[in-house]
Amino acid sequence: MKSSLTFCGILMAVCLLCSDASDSHSLWGKKVKFAGPRCLWQLNPNTAVPALKELTVCTLLRFTIVTEWTGFVYKAPGGRRIELGLQGTGGNVSVFLFEKQVNLKNQLTSGKWYSICVTWSGRTQNLRVYINGDSKVEVLLDPPSSQHLAPNGTLTLGRSHFVSNGGVQLESGKELMGEIGLFRMWAREWSAEEIKGESCADGDVLSWDIRQWEYKCPPPVPDSSLHCAWSLYKIKMWTFMDLPQRAGNCPVSLEKVTRNWLENIFPRNIVVHDISVSSPSRSCHVVNNSAALHMQQPQESWAFSVCDKCFSSEAYVSVDPATPVDMVQANIIALLNVTFSSENLNLTADTYSISILPIESFPAESEPAPTISTAATTTVETGPTQSLQTRPGNVSTTGGPLDLNETAVGPDKFFRVNLNLILTGSPTNPQDVVKKWVKEQLEGNRTMTVLNFIIKEDDRRDMGQGLMITPSQQRKYNCTFHVQEYNINTVEITKDLIYAALTSKYESDSYIIQSTAVLIKQIVPEDCLEESTSTIYGEYFWDTTFPEVTREMVCRKPKSERAYRHCKLDIETDKTSWAEPNMTNCKPLVTISDLENITVTASNAGEVVDMIQGLVDDQLGNSPELSSSDLGAVVEKLNEVVDVSNIKPTVGADIVNIVADILLSKTEITPVAGIVLNLTEKMGNHMDFEDESASVTAPSLALSMVNIAPGEFSGLTFGVSSISPVHNPEIFIDPCFVSEPLPDSDATISLPAALHDLFPPGEVKRTRIQFQFYGTAELFQDPDINNETESTTALNSYIVSASVNSSHISNLKDPVVVTLNHQRAKQQNDNVRCVFWDFRRNAGQGGWNSRGCETRSISPNQTSCRCDHLTHFAVLLDIFKGDISETDSQVLTVISYLGCGISSIFLGITLLTYLAFDKLRRDYPSKILINLSAALLGLCMLFLLDSWLSSFSNYGLCIATAASLHYFLLASFTWMGLEAVHMYLALVKVFNIYVPYYILKFCAVGWGIPLVIVSLILAIDKDAYGSTVPEMANVALQSTDQFCWLQNDVYIYVTVVAFFLLILLCNISVFIVVLIQIKQMRVNNSSANNRTSLQNLRAVASLTVLLGLTWGMGFFSVGPGRVAMLYLFCIFNTLQGFFIFLFHCLMKENVRKQWRDLCCGHLRRNDHSDWSRSVSVGGGHGKNNILVNSDSVASDNTTTRKVSDSSTGSPPNNHQMA
Repeated sequence: MKSSLTFCGILMAVCLLCSDASDSHSLWGKKVKFAGPRCLWQLNPNTAVPALKELTVCTLLRFTIVTEWTGFVYKAPGGRRIELGLQGTGGNVSVFLFEKQVNLKNQLTSGKWYSICVTWSGRTQNLRVYINGDSKVEVLLDPPSSQHLAPNGTLTLGRSHFVSNGGVQLESGKELMGEIGLFRMWAREWSAEEIKGESCADGDVLSWDIRQWEYKCPPPVPDSSLHCAWSLYKIKMWTFMDLPQRAGNCPVSLEKVTRNWLENIFPRNIVVHDISVSSPSRSCHVVNNSAALHMQQPQESWAFSVCDKCFSSEAYVSVDPATPVDMVQANIIALLNVTFSSENLNLTADTYSISILPIESFPAESEPAPTISTAATTTVETGPTQSLQTRPGNVSTTGGPLDLNETAVGPDKFFRVNLNLILTGSPTNPQDVVKKWVKEQLEGNRTMTVLNFIIKEDDRRDMGQGLMITPSQQRKYNCTFHVQEYNINTVEITKDLIYAALTSKYESDSYIIQSTAVLIKQIVPEDCLEESTSTIYGEYFWDTTFPEVTREMVCRKPKSERAYRHCKLDIETDKTSWAEPNMTNCKPLVTISDLENITVTASNAGEVVDMIQGLVDDQLGNSPELSSSDLGAVVEKLNEVVDVSNIKPTVGADIVNIVADILLSKTEITPVAGIVLNLTEKMGNHMDFEDESASVTAPSLALSMVNIAPGEFSGLTFGVSSISPVHNPEIFIDPCFVSEPLPDSDATISLPAALHDLFPPGEVKRTRIQFQFYGTAELFQDPDINNETESTTALNSYIVSASVNSSHISNLKDPVVVTLNHQRAKQQNDNVRCVFWDFRRNAGQGGWNSRGCETRSISPNQTSCRCDHLTHFAVLLDIFKGDISETDSQVLTVISYLGCGISSIFLGITLLTYLAFDKLRRDYPSKILINLSAALLGLCMLFLLDSWLSSFSNYGLCIATAASLHYFLLASFTWMGLEAVHMYLALVKVFNIYVPYYILKFCAVGWGIPLVIVSLILAIDKDAYGSTVPEMANVALQSTDQFCWLQNDVYIYVTVVAFFLLILLCNISVFIVVLIQIKQMRVNNSSANNRTSLQNLRAVASLTVLLGLTWGMGFFSVGPGRVAMLYLFCIFNTLQGFFIFLFHCLMKENVRKQWRDLCCGHLRRNDHSDWSRSVSVGGGHGKNNILVNSDSVASDNTTTRKVSDSSTGSPPNNHQMA
């Protein structure tokens, strides 16, 4: 009866295929239409993107209207910039990764589906873009600070977005008017062959499944043109099983039950392969309604069956013939939606949990390893032995004696573990502590070994906690490693053991380790296959070897030693490969001196080069350099190889590696530099390759050869990017003349089309153009530069060259354009020169010559050269030796920081004094002084903290710091000017001037104008602020440390230099007028003539400090007295805050009286300020504010003027005597 019901259910399920298969969550065979401005298609917040160290993203894209568009945009949590994205304008494509933009021109048209894939690997930092399976661009990115894609970000399709109030909001502009399909993401970098194969595999990070997305636009619609036929699938689901009858036996194996179920309901063209199930659990993940009803039924007196449980399962199936994915998914879901009954057992799959994913391949199955006898020895001289890891013997999975029927030796199991943890405390070496803890946790029972351990600190700071990091603050670490298990336990038990060991909290006296996430995945690496190697140490045969096992072989010489070779497991790819043989204990059978006895022929050229490579490696491994005789022998033999035959690319690569190794060693190569340069050029001309071009790279060295067919030359551009001399450079070739440097290149050379007229005659088949790049100057040692005792000239770029069939090319009608990045930024007074290597100079030894080259400086970091010939080009830097020595620079730096620190302290005391005593701040001059002190205090503090804040390399923080420093500098200048304005109004203008809201207006000007200026700069170009060492800052800080400040010279001259110059001129004018006015007042008042010269000097110094006249010294720090003026500038301006305290706190009698009254309590405070001896100011906002007599420098016997408030009740007196 049940079989009949099952058969009917299957028929009914098949009939459901005629419908739209509403239970299917898959989007395969469907597309998303973007036709309106408010269409939002975003990643479900419950779907998290992990921190990916490599990735592949593929999507289908079709335009209906070609305009500015967005394919997809992924942003880090809270980030404003694009972490990963695809955008464009018309047919142009822009790919974004880590805020880096790569552009491709004229790639797309409307009305056509395009498959666009983006791949990236954190290990190689290569970004590749593929369109319809063809590689369009490959770019080497600078390593980002995080080294992985930011996890848990937000993703939208068809529109860009930003996050506001916890929700995703659409950005205006660049809306896609078209369709998107099959958006997928993988956690690995796909190869070009895999992408070209147009795989239908779904993503393992993000799949084309509606459960991973949310949308507010029309639902996806089917498109028959998007069908993708595939054969391999993985089914994942949760299943509820129940035993409806009280009697009956519970099935022993859930795998057998699941296999029986699937094989009964699937048609013959769907074959079930591997099945894995989880341990059953009473708590169901999710069940359908019928199962839920069963769970809710009241239980009778008999015990609940152990079979009434849920379990998850994974099944791998193949479909033959290959069928469109959407049809397979709908078919299988329909078949699984029917409850299956067999042998008194009901199985019900949860519809929502069913996932049918097309996959690349089935998991590799482990094969039993051959039994290895540890007691056997070999009598063959080079016979291999296999060194096994030490593991416990005679132990069963339960810890008891091993059953004699079990296999004694089997293949080890390997697992990849990703561990995130938090370390609280301050151990000396935190990363070593974490590694030690992991090894102790897993290796304690001697059944596992931790391999390939990598740990990285998650240095993303929580800005909410501030910038200060205390020793006891928590640190987050991300660990990745392999675990080798000695075939003691099952896979599931091993996973449980690893999980339990790593999730247990560890506490010691000084630190605590707590894991936050553990991801364990079994991997099945293949064995390293047998391989034969022929070296200078003899010929060795390495047999097939297990992963993470080291083979041993007897050395040819001496026979008492062993050679080793390890079958290594790569942490990046989880694949095995042979490591280089370890021949440390073996001795070469030949030496470099034996090379002269070897005759080079066309047949053995490759073997000779391999031998030279081994001999050079062996010699440089034991010594930092080659002797002159060994160097000569190596170069001579390489020349024979190049002369005797055409060079294959593999042999050419070995020659380039040999030259690079010698260049990077301490070998004195100058005597044979010309021979080596000719050697590399000859090798490039003799290299035999099938394609139009070939490139060979090695550390600090690169060669590129291009074959040009007759009549097809329209210009050619060669570019190179080099991270460092120890890394292989990256080559860019553009088959056109490009006058601008190629993106991300350190050296670019562009050949004009007119070069075709100078091609050697008689070249019918081809003309070969060769480019060379040298990342080291060892081959280009100019005696004229090196022999100078204090050389002011230095090579300041890499060297790049071009040649045509080794012929001499000169007097070009159109110049060759060479663009070179500087190794050291050009300073203000430095000079750069474009030069070429002249082999005829210095009696044939060679030297730099600038003849025929025109220099055009692009920026302090880049120079463009126009030359009328071909050879090796570079840039020389003539360093300006200024009149400031290194000692003076260090002293000025110390003075700057020390002076600002002292001023900060005394400005704080000044502010505290005037804010603490109410009577001191009743008059306007005191209030102006408080604002000036606050501005100077902010300036000093930010100056002291600037370098520290810039060390965080945080883009937003540096902009905020630079803008704040600029603001307080302008505010300080402005309040100095307002001091002058007040003096002018109080001493020069007519008495009894009514000025309402006097101080309020001053504050609006003093704090508002700087705010307007800084805000305008931020609105126009916020990147004008950044991390640099500006020339203006060098006046006060002779340092090359990072400094957040204005980077644009125009803004510096307009908003700093011009602004201060205007205030300085006004202040000087007021200063002179005030001195004249005081002089006249004293002439009219005979009692004022009793003032001493010291009092007059004090008055002048006080005015000078308040008006900031000492800042004008910066304009006079030129010429012979530059150093002296810089010292005076640094001393007086950094100590301006101290002088304010000195003149307006320490030397003011009324201030001292206030402190004495506070401390002693027996002296009555005087109600007068230094600026006011008669009438104090009440409110600052009265309507009767009148400017009357005031003089900040008047003595007690001098007629004074002041700013008073008539609201105090006392009528203002035009002439009041102190």
